[in-house]
Amino acid sequence: MNAQETNMVKHIILWTLKDMSDSEKESVKMGIKEGLEGLKGKIPGLIDIKVNATGRIASSTADLMLDSTFESEEALKAYSKHPSHVAVADTKVRPFTISRACLDFEI
Repeated sequence: MNAQETNMVKHIILWTLKDMSDSEKESVKMGIKEGLEGLKGKIPGLIDIKVNATGRIASSTADLMLDSTFESEEALKAYSKHPSHVAVADTKVRPFTISRACLDFEI
């Protein structure tokens, strides 16, 4: 790989939701899924974005997962500040979560 080539980046987030009823959790999960997946095609460098909000089994320690792929580390940095992403994070994610774990890595 030459100096001008860049590797794609995976951006994985695990969230735990605040204490709320099961029906509220399902509604929040769907709002997060729709909001984040709706960013595909709107943010430069965002290749793919999926939220796993269903199928959680009892051994899980998180409530939902974001799995996204970016063209480069620079594209991930731009995504984090992009107004469309910030709007989703501020209205659909942050108000309802108590913990967040992140793993970013090159692929």
